[in-house]
Amino acid sequence: MRPDAAAALSAAGRFARRPGLWLFLLLVAAIFLMPSAGILFHALFPDDRHLIYSRATFLELTLAHCQLVALSSLAAAAAGIGLGVFATRESGREFAPVVRAMAAIGQTFPPVAVLALAIPALGYGAPPALAALALYAALPVLEGSITGLDGVPASARDAARGIGFSPFELLWRIELPLAAPFILAGLRTAVIINIGTATIASSAGALSLGSPILEGLSAANPAYVVEGGIIAALLAICVDRGFDWLSELLKQK
Repeated sequence: MRPDAAAALSAAGRFARRPGLWLFLLLVAAIFLMPSAGILFHALFPDDRHLIYSRATFLELTLAHCQLVALSSLAAAAAGIGLGVFATRESGREFAPVVRAMAAIGQTFPPVAVLALAIPALGYGAPPALAALALYAALPVLEGSITGLDGVPASARDAARGIGFSPFELLWRIELPLAAPFILAGLRTAVIINIGTATIASSAGALSLGSPILEGLSAANPAYVVEGGIIAALLAICVDRGFDWLSELLKQK
């Protein structure tokens, strides 16, 4: 066999052995082919007249859902990492138990309750959903940040101070890189939680993959519920595989 053909076959084999890629292709197929699955849903739910959700395309629903998840997760990451840094400094270490308690209390509130409290102040649509999701996702990021920063070896800090690192340089060049796997693990948990929880955003009038689910529940139409649920589940699995890939990259550095 020619060397270039062998290399091509080897590359194709590695390509085929990537489950994350196949899951992503399955997600794309579900988004674009779901409107054509009427025959399948008719076989599953023969008593339903309206089998395919049509108030918005599944691409629009998925993009809106991803936007909610991305914005709320960024807010949760900024708050969680910022509070984690504060709670691990000498000036803020005594406040660490209070910070953790506040984050834990925030996560005990059901997102639906936070939505109900936020709607009078923020109105209907995406803003109250973003507030609920960010509050709910902050704790895993905070826990990961505190665990990672507390786990930085004292010898690494002492060596950095010995060569003249400022407190900011110590944090940016030593502590955060060493704590990155723990922070990434907390962010991974937060994002996956948000992908599932963002489906309730539709109860506040926001567009998301929860739109067909909620309409299906209210209209006793299980086909809508299955359609939204399948895409939301595939999205969560694909994102989880993406974080797994990022974790492997961090381990190699």
